[in-house]
Amino acid sequence: MSLAAISIENVSYSYGARRALNDLSLQIEAGEIFVFLGPNGGGKTTLFRLLSTLAPLQAGKIDLLGFDLASQRDQVRRRIGVVFQSPSLDKKLTVAENMRQQSALYGLSGAAAREAEDRMMRRLGVIDRAGDLAEQLSGGLRRRVELAKGMIHRPQLLLLDEPSTGLDPGARSSLWEYLQRIRTEQGVTIVLTTHLLEEAEKADRIAILDEGTLVALDRPAALKASVGGDSVTITTRGDVEALAGQLRQIVTEEVRVMESAVRFESADASQLAPRIMQSLGDQIESITFGKPTLEDVFIDKTGRQYWREEASDGK
Repeated sequence: MSLAAISIENVSYSYGARRALNDLSLQIEAGEIFVFLGPNGGGKTTLFRLLSTLAPLQAGKIDLLGFDLASQRDQVRRRIGVVFQSPSLDKKLTVAENMRQQSALYGLSGAAAREAEDRMMRRLGVIDRAGDLAEQLSGGLRRRVELAKGMIHRPQLLLLDEPSTGLDPGARSSLWEYLQRIRTEQGVTIVLTTHLLEEAEKADRIAILDEGTLVALDRPAALKASVGGDSVTITTRGDVEALAGQLRQIVTEEVRVMESAVRFESADASQLAPRIMQSLGDQIESITFGKPTLEDVFIDKTGRQYWREEASDGK
């Protein structure tokens, strides 16, 4: 059995009276592309700060690549690469100068530094932009340079915080192509945080966080299969609670009220539709059916909608 790249045991973290992480435990295997998914306020940023050694552990234990995060931080830092949500490029330096600066931070110099810089700029497809100022690059190219910087010292583990921030759909797709290439060519374990449902679909496994608690952990397909049938969403201009009460007299599945709509999952959704319309048609504004999505998984596990107004996930 391979050694886990990351082992998290009973980790909790609080900001004053507010708990950002609540007794979190899981393992990430070597070579995985693993995503922590959750809405703002879910605890992703706090966890990223812990894994990247920016914040000290308060409770619990984390091992990264076989090293204890609390007592062996220097060993961990030498073996991880980090790409933050906020850009780290100096816009007034060229791509090559930004790479050289990163080499120096990791003690690389001379021929070894030049080889490492050229290798990563070629691998990430930015060698032809080496002489361009960072401020002249598109958002997608800047992200690729950030990745090249994060990989310059050949880390075993790459941590990325919301890597698609500010990228258009095409650049996001290209970013994932590069992540897959890095994993395949260098055997790097890749762990990222995101609030984007469609981005999480591309991971090997997903951990869904909500208000600091792990609510689901599995492969994307397995998570969606766990919902148990097609999702049905019914909207009304009338009293949504009254509609939910009447609907519970028709279906045996659990019916949830979601703001101005009601939702439930059923393996026989298409068969139920005529009965629902016959009984409640005058109250229904729309009725939609769909295969389970990661949003349905979130709703199934928490009873709440994924996209909602809430505080920033700065913690």
